[in-house]
This record gives sequence, structure tokens and C-alpha cells, in this order.
Amino acid sequence: MRSTLRFPVAACAALVLLLSTPAGAALRGVGKVVGSRALDDGLELKLSSGARVRVGFVTPDVVRVRMTPTGRFDADVSYAIEGAPPRSKATRTKQGAATQLRSASGTRIVVQHAPELAISVFDSAGRLVVADDPARPMAFNAADGSVETSMRRDDYELYYGFGEKTFPMSRHQQAMVMWNADVPDYPAGHDPSYQAIPFFIALHEGRSYGLFFNNTWRSWFDMGKLDPHRYSFGAKGGELDYYVFTGGAERTPAGVLRDYTALTGRGALPPQWSLGYHQSRWSYMNQEKVLDVAQQFRRRRIPADVLYLDIDHMDGFRVFTWNAGTFPAPKTMLDSLHEQGFRAVTIVDPGIKLDPNFPIYQSGRAGDHFVKRPDGSELHEKVWPGICAFPDFTSKAARDWFGSLYRSALDLGVDGFWNDMNEPGVFPPDDFKGPEIPLGPHRTFPLDVRHDGDGRPGNHAQYHNVYGMQMARASFEGLKKLRPEKRPMVLTRAGFAGVQRYAAVWTGDNSPTWGSLALTIPMLANLSVSGVPFVGADVGGFMGSPSAELHARWMQAASLTPYFRTHSNDVSAPREPWAFGPEYERINRAAIELRYQLLPYLYTLFEENERTGRPPMRPLWFEYPADPRAGLVEDQYLLGADLLAAPVLKEGQTSREVYFPKGAAWINWWTGKRHEGGATAKVAAPLDRLPLFIRAGAIVPVSAVTQHTGEMRDAPLTLLVARGADGSGRVFQDAGDGYGYLQGQSRTITARQQGQSLRLEMPENRGYQRVSAIEFIGLQARPPAVRIDGQEVEGAFDAATRRLRVALPGEHVKQVLLAD
Repeated sequence: MRSTLRFPVAACAALVLLLSTPAGAALRGVGKVVGSRALDDGLELKLSSGARVRVGFVTPDVVRVRMTPTGRFDADVSYAIEGAPPRSKATRTKQGAATQLRSASGTRIVVQHAPELAISVFDSAGRLVVADDPARPMAFNAADGSVETSMRRDDYELYYGFGEKTFPMSRHQQAMVMWNADVPDYPAGHDPSYQAIPFFIALHEGRSYGLFFNNTWRSWFDMGKLDPHRYSFGAKGGELDYYVFTGGAERTPAGVLRDYTALTGRGALPPQWSLGYHQSRWSYMNQEKVLDVAQQFRRRRIPADVLYLDIDHMDGFRVFTWNAGTFPAPKTMLDSLHEQGFRAVTIVDPGIKLDPNFPIYQSGRAGDHFVKRPDGSELHEKVWPGICAFPDFTSKAARDWFGSLYRSALDLGVDGFWNDMNEPGVFPPDDFKGPEIPLGPHRTFPLDVRHDGDGRPGNHAQYHNVYGMQMARASFEGLKKLRPEKRPMVLTRAGFAGVQRYAAVWTGDNSPTWGSLALTIPMLANLSVSGVPFVGADVGGFMGSPSAELHARWMQAASLTPYFRTHSNDVSAPREPWAFGPEYERINRAAIELRYQLLPYLYTLFEENERTGRPPMRPLWFEYPADPRAGLVEDQYLLGADLLAAPVLKEGQTSREVYFPKGAAWINWWTGKRHEGGATAKVAAPLDRLPLFIRAGAIVPVSAVTQHTGEMRDAPLTLLVARGADGSGRVFQDAGDGYGYLQGQSRTITARQQGQSLRLEMPENRGYQRVSAIEFIGLQARPPAVRIDGQEVEGAFDAATRRLRVALPGEHVKQVLLAD
């Protein structure tokens, strides 16, 4: 969030190559199998090198492979996975120098024993999923603990995921490092970044599989960059522990992600208010300014739900404190915000100021909750408050202590919390004389500092990548304990696989450039298919001041992303929606209003994610894996399965080419014009609107515009029905917060269109948003008649937008029929 460090792309690329180069000649293969032991789920193998390997089934369609160079397996626990991984029964068949393992679904593992261990995985239809590359067998370096392996790849296999990477949509022929790093003003192609998620989904000829490398050390992937016929991955320590998700018989991306998120967890349904518009800045310097911004939103009739307080609200940057000079009455301020329908989010950094008079430092030291150096002394590093100590978030006692610190902020009325600087990022010491390189070791903890590891002590090299995730965990679990009736809202900058269980994620300190805007789509789409559903990027770019046009186009592009926040640094020009003058205020208001109109749909998508793992924001290939063109589309995204957004990403454009994925027809949201799938069309993109399309056959809920989510319950709801194909839709409704929905305190509206008929099922309304109308889009002309449950009614037809709106007499309606 805070550094002003800048660096050239060439230097970044060179550094990535250096970090991602495997140990090479120092590695030795695991050798041949010299002994084996049957397990219920597979086999344990003894190798001629002294290494041991376990291979078996987690579920009938998920395979796990573990290799330990030492011959001794670590405890089977992982920060990425809640509880022990499941196991699924395997049957074994000996086939000469190989053993075949088969699951209940028919998925097979073939283990070749000699001349070197080689493992191949086949799906239930007998098709190869992955196979070890015999030219680069599983290997390790006993001297430094490195492990690696390689898989054969088809030249046209594409790869997605890997969390937050600044690469094109597909990561084929890219080399990547998993190492959480504070990288402000990052350019395209820079790696690593704030999030390390060593999981990917592969796509080839319409079929998918996934692979998760369950290793927290600095790890690397080469997805065909060094050699296009293989991909390789490895780490600087730990076990070679990976899962292969075959995707079941269908081999779909959705099936792969379903199984990955079943293992690593799914994001809980967020509070509805967190899906509204968020306004932030480093910093609104006093409570008068915060209240003025709130009043401006309401006076100007621009919807918004959340305002942020950055580090300057604190007393000398001490966490969980308030600056008495500039925020003398925080509760009064927060009460006023709540009265106006706003929620407040405050920033929380991990650094605890080294101040013997600071009660939080005193209690942390007394409880022995801080990270230690190898000699047992407290680690001290410099961050915003000056010299700080840092909680060891890999200790349950430290997490519990830190989580309890949120009580004071909650009692005042703070609603959500923003974990920053938790890669962990630190500043160079005052006497630092080395070159200021962006990924230098002076920018995080020394690798030899000690962590508890929840009873599995280790150094920072082992636990660096989970530090930020475990801070988010401490925050989430603390908030849930302190306010069990509320859903926690936690935002984190750093994370690891499984971070979705605890927090939303944003893409850190981006730049106010058109290139950075364009980068948000592959970054957020790939985070989404990495199992992280609640994702967004700072609108306008954090590191400076965008032009009015860039900011407006960014507002439109972000308006349908799961997390929608404007944020900027301390030297940027004002960034509120009205800051660019009346015309741009109108344009920005419209972008935010579109968000609020579609909030019921977005909320329904988050409920779907909790059940299935399908993310709200999706790349085109996720829904259309059989369309080879969809896999390389960089500048469009899907919201759920039904909406296609094609933001303008270049300066001065008022039209753009849009690719419509093969397998569906698409209707222009604004004009009602139909576009067939599998084709490209040039569409109008005036400055005041986002090019947006609805899938023919889809049924999407649309709300009347409100100023904040607290007003939505009383706002009428319309079901927008896209004509031109049969299809269905659903709307999930509950209280918008709390956990009553898990006990059945919710309702799901379903609608299905077939031919000229629309059938509705609306359970009893217990205070939820009321469906008041049906609106058909994509009609060529007014239909001769409209009947509701057999009674003819009048509808309002707009020829310019090809829409017909029909008011409902109540929620008892079962059928709406468009007569021929």
C-alpha cells in the first residue's frame, strides 16, 4: 500500500529468471522402487535414493503424491487445508514392473517401478490426465532441501490460476515464483507478487484438470518456458506434495474448482453491505473530512456503502488506536456514518510499535506472542510506527491474542478490517547500505527467524508465504468470536492457498495507467479460478492520479467485479466520483448505480460459490472450455454464467471488438441487439457506459437503485428475462448478514423460460426484497398479448431497447405467457 519504490521491467524479468531456475546439477532422481507397502488409499514406496513416496486417492477423482527426500514424512497437516485430508479406497493390480491403482470412480494411477519411478494419472474414461516426464524424473537435493518434478505437456495445453500474477490470461510458457512480496507500482510481467497460490487449472481440447502443490516454501513453476514439451515445479524445502484434480468424468473447469475448494475451503457468504461501493484514500486525515465525504455521497445521490480509514487515523501508527487530535470522537463519527447508511473499515498492520508504554506491545511481550530471532530475542524491524515487533501468526495463542484486540474497534462501531503490509513487508534499516532492489531480503523478515508453526517449529523460509494468511485467520476468527451474530469482513493483501476461508483480496499497489487497468482482468479472473471469490483492484490505480477518462473507464470495468473499491495514495489528486467535474460525476454515478442494480445477482453468485466453488467473476474459458478462442480472451470477463462484460481498456475508444463465446447467443444490455456465439462484433462503447451483454435464456434479478444496501429490502426487484433461448435463473435472499441462512432462514426464487412461457416459483416472502415486475429483453417487436396466470395484461414495450416490462399483481404469480 505504501511504498514509492519503482523499478524497470527488465530488472524484474531478470530477477524472476534467477529465482525460478531449478537447482539443476545438484538434484538427484529418486531412483527406482526397491520396496512397497500397501495402504488403504494407495501405496507407500521406498526408493533406491532413500526417498519415500506415497501415492493414492484423496477422493475417487483426486490423486495425491507425496515425496520426502529424508525417508520420513512430516505430520500430515497444512495451512491450506482445514483438518486432515480425506482418503479414498484404492484397489491394486500388479502389472509387470508397474502397479495400477483404481478408485471407485474408475480413475487410475499407474506407478512404474523401474528404471526410475514414474507416475501417470488417467481419468475414469481412460484418458491420460498427467504423466511424469521420464527425461526429468522426480528429484531432490539433499544438501539444500530442494525438491522438484516435471510433467509432460502438450504444446497447446493452457494454464490458469496461480493466484495473483501479472501475466496474460493463460500462463503457458511462463515461469513463476511463489513468494509473497510487497511490489508497489508493479508492471506487467513482474513476479512474484502479494499472493502465493500454487494451484492451476489446465485446459486442452475442451478438457481440464487441476494441480495443487501443497508446499509453503519458496516455490517455482515453469509451465513450458524452458522446454515447451514439459512443465516443472519445485520448492526450496519441504516435501514434494501435490494433488491432481481430474475433474471427474466431465473434466470441466467447474468440476476441478469444485474439488479444489472442497479441499482448501470456500469463502463464506459475505455480508451484503460489503458488496456495495467502497471509497478509500491514504488518508482522510480527520473525522470532519470523513463525515464530509459521507455527506457528499448522500447529497449527490451517488450510492456507497463503505468508507475507509487508513493509517493516519491512528496514534503514531499504533494499531487499534485513534489520533486524539484528528479523530477526537471516533464513536460519534461512526454513529453518524451508520445513521447515513455507511459502514467503516479501518486498516490493521502486523507491526506492533516497540514502545514499553504501549499496552498492546506490553501484552504481546508478556504473552510471548512475537516472532523471535534464532537466539531467542524478539525480532525488531522497521515499519510505519518505527521499530516494531511482530505477532507470530503461526501460533494459536498469538492468533487468539491478536484476534481479541479487535474488541475495542468493534465496541466503537468499526464494521470491517483491512490487513495490510502482511507479506510481511518491512522497511530497510536506517543504516542500510545495499542497493534498493524491489525483492531484496531487507524488505521482509530474515529467513532464519523462528516461527511456532502451531507446534511444528520452523524458520521464516518455511512460513513466509502463510504469514499474511494466518494474520487474516487471526482477524477472521477473532471477529467471529467477538461478534458471532455477524459475518466478518476482512480484507488482506497477502495470502496463500485457502486464504478464501478468511478474507477478501485486492491486488495491492497498482498504477494509474491504461496498462494497469487492462491487467486487472487476467489478474482478478485468475485469482477467482484459484479459489478466491472476493477479489478486486483499486479503481484508478493506487500509485498516483489517473485522467478523468481513465478513472471513468476503470469505474465501469470494476463495477461488476466482486470487490469494488476506489483507493489512492497520499500524493494523488482527489478520487471521489465527483472529483473530475459534473459530466464525469454523472458517468461515475451511472457505473455505481449499475452495480447496485445487479447486487441481488452478485449476492446470489456468492451463495452459489459457497455451495459449489464456482466464483462470481469468471474468465470466458471457464464456462466455454470447448471454445478454443475463449481461452485466450484477455479483455472481457463473465459475471456468473449470464453476464458478459467487455470494458474499454484503451484511451479514446468509443467502440470496441467483442468476442462472443461459442455455445450461446448474447443480447446487448443497452440496445437489446442479439449477437451469435463464436463470432466477433464491433460494438458501440460511448464514454458513459460499460459494454454489457446478457446470455440468451438467462434470467437475472435487477434491483431499483438504492443509496446503500440498507435500503434494498424496500426496493422493488425485477426479473430480467433474456429471450431467444430456453433457460432458467434463481435469486437467493436472506437477512444479508448473520448465519440464519444456514438454518433455513432464506428463500430462493426460481424462474424457467421455455418457449413462450415463463414459470415462477416464489416461496413465501418473510420480509425479503419483493419481485414486482418481469422485463423481457431481446424482443423484435411487441408480442400480440401477455397473460399472467391466464389473464391478459398490458405491458410497456420500448422499441429502442427491445424490452417489454410487465408489472406483477403480487408474488403469487406462477406463469407469464407471451402470446404468439
